[in-house]
Amino acid sequence: DFDKAIELLREEGLAKAAKKADRVAAEGVVCATVCGDCGVGAIIEVNSETDFVAKNELFREFVKNLLKTIIANKPAEVEALMSCKYAGEDCTVDEKLKEMIFKIGEKLSIRRFAVTEGITSTYIHGIGSIGVIVRFDTDVADKEGFAQFAKNIALQVGAYTTPYINRDQVPASVLEAETAIVRAQIENDPALSQKPDAIKEKMAVGRLNKFYENNCLLDMEYFLEDSMKVGQYIEKTAKELGGKIVVAEMYRFEKGEGIQKKEEDFAAEIEKLAGGNK
Repeated sequence: DFDKAIELLREEGLAKAAKKADRVAAEGVVCATVCGDCGVGAIIEVNSETDFVAKNELFREFVKNLLKTIIANKPAEVEALMSCKYAGEDCTVDEKLKEMIFKIGEKLSIRRFAVTEGITSTYIHGIGSIGVIVRFDTDVADKEGFAQFAKNIALQVGAYTTPYINRDQVPASVLEAETAIVRAQIENDPALSQKPDAIKEKMAVGRLNKFYENNCLLDMEYFLEDSMKVGQYIEKTAKELGGKIVVAEMYRFEKGEGIQKKEEDFAAEIEKLAGGNK
């Protein structure tokens, strides 16, 4: 009875998924793609318990189809994605996820995704440890040289943790906190605390500029030419191509970032397997 067999397998899959719900999934992959026909791009992070799963073709195909599902439906968040029809099959993403947990035997988690629409460039590091998608507002996308430029910007974002495109994107609360830290550093330094207030203010501005250089794309050193800022590279390329280029949107996902991984005590595990005998 094939129908009954499928029903039993699905029930077992649900049970297995429930048992693994509390496990930590901090491995997996980040993947990104752009639909050439519609111009919609998507980036996603799907986590697993071990890095072996990231190399599993069944798992990688699952992730690719999730991207197709996102591009077709443009859901607003993960919860909405779970109820979408999974690309190429007559089931929801939620049902397919539970099926994959049953087949692979590990906890799997769709952590986050983002959707863009327009002129984009993507970059995936290795087999999916870091993923980037960048959208440009430009009128020179068809010019020779733009594709390489866009690739270079995506590589730049992938190479460094890049929270913001420009200074205007830095939240006031973050800037206030950073300013307080910089001023406290100056006041707590015996060699600097005795300086005139005007000098200390200039020093604070200089240290804040360093914060921008480390966190804002346009202020960063361009990785292929460190004498040039990324913003200058963009301006130079726009001038050469005879139009405008603006980095309008970017996403950089690093696999497992911010997830508290379980610390394994291998010595204790070996002792336990040996029955406590040394």
